[in-house]
Amino acid sequence: MTAAIVAAARSQDVGDRFNLELSQQNPKTNHSNHSNPSTMQLLTAATTSTARVSSHVSTGLTSLLYPLANRIVLPSFFNRIEVTGQENLPKNDCPVILAPTHRSRWDPLILAHAAGYPVTGRHLRFMASANETTRGVQGWLIRKLGAFPIDPKQPGVSSLRHGLELLQTRQVLTIFPEGNLYPGPEAQSLKLGLARLALQAETSQACMSVRIVPIGLSYSGNLTPKRRPTWGCDVRVNIGEPILVRQYHTGSMRRDSYRLTIDLQQELDRLNGCAIEPSLALSA
Repeated sequence: MTAAIVAAARSQDVGDRFNLELSQQNPKTNHSNHSNPSTMQLLTAATTSTARVSSHVSTGLTSLLYPLANRIVLPSFFNRIEVTGQENLPKNDCPVILAPTHRSRWDPLILAHAAGYPVTGRHLRFMASANETTRGVQGWLIRKLGAFPIDPKQPGVSSLRHGLELLQTRQVLTIFPEGNLYPGPEAQSLKLGLARLALQAETSQACMSVRIVPIGLSYSGNLTPKRRPTWGCDVRVNIGEPILVRQYHTGSMRRDSYRLTIDLQQELDRLNGCAIEPSLALSA
C-alpha cells in the first residue's frame, strides 16, 4: 500500500510539473504562474535536471526495412499476421496516438507493418521504455524507427514534453498504455499518462482534434519466459475506431483523464475479445 501511494504521488508530481511547464510556455493557460516564485523554481528544476529528449525517423533505413520485414523477416517467423480495421487509421494530418496492448518485443515491428508508412503514408513515433531503446540491436533499430525513451514508473518531464511536441506537429505517436510487457489477452491496468498527454495536447492549440486509436495485439500459443512468441505462431492485430479526445474535455484533468482511460481500457478488452470490470482498472 505504501509503495502504491508513493508511486501515485510521484506520477502526480511529474504531471503537475508538466502542466506547470506547459502553462509557462502558453501564458493564456494560467497567468498566475508568472508571479509565483516557487512555481518558477519548480519549472527551472524540472527543465535543467533532465536532458532534452528528441526522436528521428531514418527514412533511408525505413525504405529498406519495410520491404525486408514484410517480405522476409515477418513471414519467416510467423505463420500468419491477420490485420483488421486498417480503415480506422486516420490518413490526414491530424495528431494521432496509437494505443496498443503490449505483448512482445516484436510489437513495434508488427505495428509498423500493420499501421506504418506503407499503410497510411505517415511514419510512427514510439514512446518506449528506456531499457527497450538501449538494448543492443533492438534498441538501435527502434530508435531509427522513431522511438524515444521514457521511464514508465516515473516519467520525466522531457519525455512528456517531446510527446506533446510531436502531437502539436501532427505526428503519429505510439504509446503502450499498459506501461510494460504483459502476458495474456486482457489489457492490464492502464496508466493515466496517455490520457493526460492527449488532453494536454488537445487544449494546447486551437483545432488540434487529437485521436486515440486503440489496437489489440495478440499472439497464438504461449509466450516464452522472455515474452517472445514461438516460431510459427499467428499474430492478430485488431485496430479499433478512433476515440476523439475533445469529447472528454470538461476542464477537470483528473476526471477527464479517468473517463478517457476507462473507455480506452474497455475498447482494448473488446478488441482482444475480453471483458473485465473497468472500475477495477487504472493506475496513477
